[in-house]
Amino acid sequence: MKALTKTDFHFDGQKSVYHGKVRDVYNLDDDLIVMVATDRISAFDVVLPKGIPFKGQVLNQIAADFLDQTTDICPNWKLATPDPMATVGLRCEGFRVEIIIRSILTGSAWRAYKAGKRELCGVPLPDGMKENERFPEPIITPTTKADEGHDMDISREEIITQGLVSEEDYNVMEDYTRRIFQRGQEIAAKRGLILVDTKYEFGKRDGKVYLIDEIHTPDSSRYFYADGYEEKLRKGEPQRQLSKEFVRQWLIEHNFMNEPGQVMPEITDEYACSVSDRYIELYEHITGKTFVRTEQDEDLASRIERNIKNWLANQKK
Repeated sequence: MKALTKTDFHFDGQKSVYHGKVRDVYNLDDDLIVMVATDRISAFDVVLPKGIPFKGQVLNQIAADFLDQTTDICPNWKLATPDPMATVGLRCEGFRVEIIIRSILTGSAWRAYKAGKRELCGVPLPDGMKENERFPEPIITPTTKADEGHDMDISREEIITQGLVSEEDYNVMEDYTRRIFQRGQEIAAKRGLILVDTKYEFGKRDGKVYLIDEIHTPDSSRYFYADGYEEKLRKGEPQRQLSKEFVRQWLIEHNFMNEPGQVMPEITDEYACSVSDRYIELYEHITGKTFVRTEQDEDLASRIERNIKNWLANQKK
């Protein structure tokens, strides 16, 4: 199976391109952006050496679905998805922070808690919690947004004091975050899933705060299966989950957390295909739709570029 790990497109009005860990973002006339979800996969702030077939399509289509289902809560950047792996939308000036919201103590938050931390991004945590236990109410734990290297935890107060975001804009972002997350949890519950935690990115355009980038995908979110959650919590057993955490755990088991001296383990074709299956599984669970694999008989990059150029040309007619 094919995987798209890089793009090098050229569109009319293209001013710049940013190659992120997973997405390639093309700036058209400082007005529109074309965001291509590649099949690259990252963990511990490093891109793994092999792409995951269909991962980009999964991410792009889940994000598009949720952006469409939250437009009544807040404005977002999406205009169209001219290709299963690409979205075209409004260019916003992104804030230099990511807003993470958590409903359950797990992942990196649990690792910090287990090590004795009782405050996360300025939010106090109660004593005596167990791994995968629900918080009394969801907590917001922002991070800085790093172009390279690790994002750093930061508190609401530090964000405002350092001038990263104005208090007025931050309050809007926090309100949107809680409401979008609640919507995501409601949708997940109908599918037998628990939306455990997620991250949102926001930007500004014409003085208005917009939701940007992806939402509620397995790259930006963690899902547990609702069935068996309480029993596993009671027994202290690992939860069945659909997220990128299983990739992190696999890397940890192979002695890799992107620390000095550690060597990235080999990503075999077999393992890449198993990760692809997990992404497709989440897509079908969270959307309730059957995943339709795109045709693999032509070059993926050529198809994506053609579809985007056709869409852009139609907008000028």
